[in-house]
Amino acid sequence: MIKYTPLKDHDTPVKVLFTGYLCTVGIGYVVALIQILFTHGMADGKFGLSIDDIVYSYYGNRSGTVVETKLNGSMKEMAPEAERFQIIQWVRDGAQINDYKPSGVAKIIETRCVLCHNEGASGIPNFSDFEQLKALTTQDEGATFSSLTRVSHIHLFGISFIFMFVGLIFAFSETTPTPYKSVAIGMPYAFLLADILSWWLTKIHPMFAWLVILAGTGMGVSFAFMWVTSILEMWLFRPVFIEGPGMKVQAWLESLACGGEESGVNKAYCAFKRGMAILKDKWLQHGWPWLKGLFDK
Repeated sequence: MIKYTPLKDHDTPVKVLFTGYLCTVGIGYVVALIQILFTHGMADGKFGLSIDDIVYSYYGNRSGTVVETKLNGSMKEMAPEAERFQIIQWVRDGAQINDYKPSGVAKIIETRCVLCHNEGASGIPNFSDFEQLKALTTQDEGATFSSLTRVSHIHLFGISFIFMFVGLIFAFSETTPTPYKSVAIGMPYAFLLADILSWWLTKIHPMFAWLVILAGTGMGVSFAFMWVTSILEMWLFRPVFIEGPGMKVQAWLESLACGGEESGVNKAYCAFKRGMAILKDKWLQHGWPWLKGLFDK
């Protein structure tokens, strides 16, 4: 028995409220992805997100300095090649303050960089201060632990609120069986934690760069599933879920029942389900009592 009002049965003002929120955060999510392409996606100097981009962003390009990595990566389009080479040459010569103005680097920095890297900018170095510029002429070790701490807490607070409201709206859906609905609502939080953790792990070792992409992809897929299902149920329930392709999806989900004849996808699903049940029993029998004992001590 359904104990809530399904999305399709909500009053139109409520549907408009839900749709307005979903559309706004959906556009925000797409813009965030574009922003990633123009920041992390340019870390290796090539457009598009790759493993090298992730490694350079968090672990760093240990074969060069921060300035070189940026000028050959995300800041590549901010100055002509000749001027970028001039700055890099100054850095490789020791980045001495005595050569800063005579080499012409000071004029290039003032013309090309200080527009953004100034005293009023937040979260980025101020190139009007030579010491802050000098600090970037050392080996590129990627994101600092302080910057990771700042970005991590912002993402954990901000994105969790987005997923809470998207999940709340999706909870009123009726075409997804309750077990799958619960998984879909919980997945973004699991992938969000994995995503944040993967930044720190990649900072320690570049092999974890794969985890960044995997966690980010999982977060996006779960968000898209809840978003699309909610919109379709609110405005297109009959043509999609009663008369259209949604019927086949619902029938397929209902067919994933264990205990009878199992084959193909159903067999893999049932094996996974039984494995999770075993892990749950082991946790309740051994893991939780052990953890509770630690807290009691």
